[in-house]
Amino acid sequence: MKYTFKLLASFTIAAAVLIPSTASAESNLFVNNFAGKEYSFGTIDETIVSSSKLFIYDSGFTFKYPDAVRGVYVTGHSAGGSRFNDLVTLMDETELNTMVIDIKDDFGNLTYKPSEESPLTKYDIGRPYIKDLKATLKTMEQKEIYPIARIVIFKDTELAERKPEWSFVDGSTVWKNGRGEAFVNPFLQEVWDYNIEIAIEAAKMGFKEIQFDYVRFPEGFENRDDTLKYSLGTYESSELDAVQRRVSAVTDFVAYAREKLKPYGAQLSVDIFGYSATLPEAPGIGQNFSKISENVDVISSMIYPSHWTSYFGIAKPDLEPYRLVQEYAKVENAKLAELENPPISRPWIQDFTASYLGAGNYLTYGKEEVEAQIKALNEAGIKEYLLWNAGNKYSPGVDYTP
Repeated sequence: MKYTFKLLASFTIAAAVLIPSTASAESNLFVNNFAGKEYSFGTIDETIVSSSKLFIYDSGFTFKYPDAVRGVYVTGHSAGGSRFNDLVTLMDETELNTMVIDIKDDFGNLTYKPSEESPLTKYDIGRPYIKDLKATLKTMEQKEIYPIARIVIFKDTELAERKPEWSFVDGSTVWKNGRGEAFVNPFLQEVWDYNIEIAIEAAKMGFKEIQFDYVRFPEGFENRDDTLKYSLGTYESSELDAVQRRVSAVTDFVAYAREKLKPYGAQLSVDIFGYSATLPEAPGIGQNFSKISENVDVISSMIYPSHWTSYFGIAKPDLEPYRLVQEYAKVENAKLAELENPPISRPWIQDFTASYLGAGNYLTYGKEEVEAQIKALNEAGIKEYLLWNAGNKYSPGVDYTP
């Protein structure tokens, strides 16, 4: 573990103090008081050190922010398997320069086994998908691939089942959505601290950015708000209505996390539903685009054409990737322009085929469809983006800098 301190001033202590023969009693007292003193050193509590404004954590890795982040999503299995080498080759042969790697996955598991010294070992959530995370980061450093750690926050079946009191209970069991996924409660400080502890470890390992996903309540929460059992934590005394309480909990968590990460030199980004930018706020899930944007370094809207209904007057958005992204970018740019210190915009775009939409409603996505989305962003002044493909198989031959 290495620490670097910025010193605001320097002092020189003389190795010897010469006292003239005519020294006063005050001078003799000075000599007597400082003669034969012994000094010892003890370990400084890391939590105290990290709260100092002079503290910057040094992971031992050096990563330079790219001219513009152009990245891909990488699962723990891919990062720890043979596909990682294929993705490194993709970075070598194209203008792509960033990997967003799962560190805490959609189930609530770590994708690596923490060291015995790690405070995370007590949770027993480590899985050996990435056998040697330090070696992975070393390769990325050598190849100048910018590392971002993806951490799924409030969708966490592992933690919900272990701590039902930190989750939402339906009758006598933890509530789950139609896909069998459970969420933990964004109102609770304990849930915040649990996830921030994981984020800090990722930053200490060398990740230059921590990306939070599922920073929200479950979809449709407004329809079950009154039937599920859960704690409001410190928000119990809030005078806000139910919608604004949810918005406050999500926003407050993001702001709190950003402050906690600063001493470790890591930026914070948040994934957010694209449609959140088109509304004052998404009332059920607690996402307010502007308020979250005010508290992050990067905002990553998920703007996959396949995920939209007939927004922007486009009846079948998946068939028109250029136009969909073009129309979305107008809305986002207007929203961010209202902020005093807007974050970097780095949307997630689509590099997968949404055949589940049914015949006539989707395109087979490849080079042309990916380039169309990048072109629309570029024309709107948005230079950064991330590609999503759940299987980490990205279209060949794409020009990533149109």
